[in-house]
Amino acid sequence: MELHKALPPLLALRAFEAVARHLSFVKAAQELSVTQSAVSHQVHKLEHYLDKRLFIRRTRAIDLTADGNAYYQQIRPALERIAQATHELRDASRQHSVLRIGLLASFATLWLAPRLAAFTRLHPEIHVELLPAIGLADVAGAEVDLAIRYGKGGWPNVQARRFMAERLTPVCSPEFKARGVTQGPLLMARSHQPFEWHDWSRHHHIDLSRYTSLMLHDYNIVVEAAIAGQGIAMGRHRLIHRRLAEGSLVPAFDLPPLENDIGYWLVTAEGPLSPAVAAFIDWLDRESAGHPDE
Repeated sequence: MELHKALPPLLALRAFEAVARHLSFVKAAQELSVTQSAVSHQVHKLEHYLDKRLFIRRTRAIDLTADGNAYYQQIRPALERIAQATHELRDASRQHSVLRIGLLASFATLWLAPRLAAFTRLHPEIHVELLPAIGLADVAGAEVDLAIRYGKGGWPNVQARRFMAERLTPVCSPEFKARGVTQGPLLMARSHQPFEWHDWSRHHHIDLSRYTSLMLHDYNIVVEAAIAGQGIAMGRHRLIHRRLAEGSLVPAFDLPPLENDIGYWLVTAEGPLSPAVAAFIDWLDRESAGHPDE
């Protein structure tokens, strides 16, 4: 038996099963989200294909014919097996959906990690794997599915969109400020595109050449060193909001924050997004927009 020749019209079969189960064209139409006439048309189509009457239509009710009942009893288990197999396959694909995100450890620690539980509650089928690194994660080469980068954009061979702006203010501990900030040191994090202190000093016309500097590799270390009174850090407001609010860090200079094209960027490979990446980006857009001062 050739399967493609023996199978009836599948839309008609689905309509028949719903009508036979409910013994109602109205309820079948509601379940399938179509009109009653569309269901009736599909049942007629199946009856014509089988050359058998499947229903006895009465004034206020319908019943299955003997042929209709026999056919329903045979096709119902087959449709249930198809539905179960489909459910299991979709469920398995959701369980094994891993989303790898490349990002700076500081952004993961200070901004993203405290919020991730909200995404997991919305999408328990997506397992998020954070891959912190100073180097730029390779989305084009599929090293990660998505990267979150800090800077001004302009990365080649990828799609990049700024999803969250940043404001910059030099900060230090209250005790360090009380002792005086005229000598520094300036606490710095390693970057492939150093711009923070350069942009800030140029914007405010301040010569930083007399300040000593200390390279601390990672921004998490920079923040902790500033809190401990070791020098002046460039404060990224989105990451140190809590520290500013509690007073463990204060502005080192009485100057307004720098706001320009610096921020956090979503970086993906060129081409369509996977469902997991699209879901995370949608959540991240809403999360960042919902807390504009954090």
